[in-house]
Amino acid sequence: MEDLTIYLDEGVLNCRAAAIINHNGKILFHKNVTESHYALIGGRVQITESSDDTIKREILEELGKEIELTGYIATVENFFEHKGKSFHEIMFVHKAEFINDDDKKIVDTILNIEEAEKNVQYEWIDIKDLDKYEIRPVIMKEVLKDGNFPKHVINKEL
Repeated sequence: MEDLTIYLDEGVLNCRAAAIINHNGKILFHKNVTESHYALIGGRVQITESSDDTIKREILEELGKEIELTGYIATVENFFEHKGKSFHEIMFVHKAEFINDDDKKIVDTILNIEEAEKNVQYEWIDIKDLDKYEIRPVIMKEVLKDGNFPKHVINKEL
């Protein structure tokens, strides 16, 4: 299936789904080791795929782990520049938990299992320490610290 991404002369329209997995006050983020920022785990929604199916598929593909969705966090309209392109991204953020009890005990960095994504790793960041990290979209720091869900937020970094 095709990602729900539209490339136009003016920029890129992207539809993304992400998950918040919170264990003991720490949230799992992903980071490409060649870049400086962290982002919520997840990926692009594919055509005819729901955001909840997307996040389950993405985590299974990237981590080899099954999750269950336990709530809804936010819808984020995200406007930003990346590699010289303007992006307009709609992101659906779900609350999730690993299904396997052993996976719920993981506290160390997790490596991506996809061959094409070997530079991506998953790290636990304490909610109290969010301001110490470059997290994108930036507005997610406020959303996560506030803890009052669900939310609809607009993030403009242009």
